[in-house]
Amino acid sequence: MCRSIKTLRPPATPEVTDEDVRAAALQFVRKVSGFRAPAAHNREVFDEAVDSIAEATQRLMDGLRVRGSTRT
Repeated sequence: MCRSIKTLRPPATPEVTDEDVRAAALQFVRKVSGFRAPAAHNREVFDEAVDSIAEATQRLMDGLRVRGSTRT
């Protein structure tokens, strides 16, 4: 697990921003790919992976229901 990815679900993070989701996705792709910043010839696929993971993360956050949370 990438230690710099913070927990996004409540109550750990009361309000998750798009920037939080994107940062977590970027850290995941960096960890999996082994590249902090991709070479120019890998930039497109790297960015597509970050976008896809950010979208999946947002769907997960939108769908999670946490017991005791006021979130509906």
